[in-house]
Amino acid sequence: MINKRLLIRNLLNHNDENSFYDNKLKIDLDSKEGKAKFLKHICALSNSNPENNSYIVIGVEDETNKIIGVDFFDDSRIQDLVNSCLVNPPIIKYENISFPRLQRHKVVGLVTIIPTNKLSSLKKNYWKYTKGMAFFRKGSASTPTRDGFVLRNNNKELVQKLEKNSSDNLELTLNGVFDFIKQHPPKLNPNYLVFKEYFVLCWAGEKKYIDGELYYTRVDIELIKEQVRLFFSSLDIVTIEINKESFIITEYVYLGILKDLKKYPLEKTVIHFSDNGTYNIATEFLFETPRFDQKNLQTVYDENNIVLEKIVQKKVLTHFENEVFKDFPITYLICSLNGFHEAKDKLQSASLYLKKLEDKKSYVQYKEAIRLLRKVKYQFQNKI
Repeated sequence: MINKRLLIRNLLNHNDENSFYDNKLKIDLDSKEGKAKFLKHICALSNSNPENNSYIVIGVEDETNKIIGVDFFDDSRIQDLVNSCLVNPPIIKYENISFPRLQRHKVVGLVTIIPTNKLSSLKKNYWKYTKGMAFFRKGSASTPTRDGFVLRNNNKELVQKLEKNSSDNLELTLNGVFDFIKQHPPKLNPNYLVFKEYFVLCWAGEKKYIDGELYYTRVDIELIKEQVRLFFSSLDIVTIEINKESFIITEYVYLGILKDLKKYPLEKTVIHFSDNGTYNIATEFLFETPRFDQKNLQTVYDENNIVLEKIVQKKVLTHFENEVFKDFPITYLICSLNGFHEAKDKLQSASLYLKKLEDKKSYVQYKEAIRLLRKVKYQFQNKI
């Protein structure tokens, strides 16, 4: 089993960007341009490595190779994006890799590209790229293929050696457990479990009783042998169930107007461990959009817009307006879910101002709101 933290270190320490490896400070999958550039790199790495894995490391400064980290990313639509846009799409695996010296909410993103040994190309026009275009790696650049381009095995032995040198061992596993426990204060109840006498899973979460039932908040779950963070939540509350084969998380969100918040189930995640040394993660989306009175929502939406305009114009807010501002992530989220189509754009335009608040709770809520909207959109697209 590959220790993904060690793999990233080996990639950063021993290789410049090349035909089987690329690094990015971040990726943008919310814009068409960002998606197109990501597809280009996936296509190029797959075509340049027809018989071995290739990698993109996310959260690294390009010039210095310094690890900065990115937010935890749990969006499974990456594979669907690749499948819908590429002919002969490779298999894509996105994993969140923890590093002890990063802030708790930060990880390094690792994209593993598993090729099909067939030429990948664009299935349709996308941004400025045209249908049928294919790419390959020329040094550290992703370049359109030449006429007569032939898939060649150039990196197989090198990548196999790199992956072998990144294999897990007992020392790395034990260090991973100790790192996890040291990184989480006692109030987060850090613990570890062993499944199938092989998988070591560490988890932490702050206990919270609601109506006599036990929940956890600020939950962090990590598979130690691979150093992969499987789940992370900054604010949401979750329930946890554990049996001999599975670790089950059910996530809830609080939504409401004027502090009248109610709890809604969001998503159920089952991490299942098998006897053959493999595991899989299955998710079930549980969220049903709560409906609010349109007249009241219109009033809230108008209030938000007035406050946002004052913020943009750098006008002083009243105490009430400051409270309205702090609630932007929840109220704009509810408005967006209830048919106010510009509410998401309004919320995103407020993000820079939310980020500047001394109390970071509202900015964390903003990121959770965008995540929820992304999941709702993804589920809707799957149904049509």
